[in-house]
Amino acid sequence: MVTDSHTAAYRPLSAVVRLYVYALHGCLCEVAFTAVWDWCSTQDRRLEGHSSLWALPMYATAIYLMESLRAWLLAQHQPLPVRLTAYTLFIYLWEFSWGAGLTLLQACPWDYSGYRYNLGGLVTLEYAVPWTVAALIAEQHVIRNTLRIRLGEEGRRGEERRGERS
Repeated sequence: MVTDSHTAAYRPLSAVVRLYVYALHGCLCEVAFTAVWDWCSTQDRRLEGHSSLWALPMYATAIYLMESLRAWLLAQHQPLPVRLTAYTLFIYLWEFSWGAGLTLLQACPWDYSGYRYNLGGLVTLEYAVPWTVAALIAEQHVIRNTLRIRLGEEGRRGEERRGERS
């Protein structure tokens, strides 16, 4: 780690950059998950996963909000099982909310009505374990490491120049 006078010049990623990272991470995971989930029933070796452009803002904002939830739970010294339960409940609430909103727009890209334990076709308990694993990965790797990334002055100037063009 650099400890000279230049250390102060390194800044964390901006909220916009973190949202971008979280959006891409969420969509990549969704495509991978749907490819594997479908393979389990079809054995289709093409592993064609799928997603929707709606997933970008949905995952970006969910993981961004999980940053604050993570910080609060860690400050409360909550053990991992409690944190994972909180994250998973948050994910279900977030998915249900987005699904309800997108349904009003006639744009909801998922329908869990065919699953036994679904609520309005918007969420399903069959995904509890995958969502918990996703929460673990988000807390332990994605959020933690994204918050640790630092940009030097050159990176900051690049961000500022892009902001000036907007």
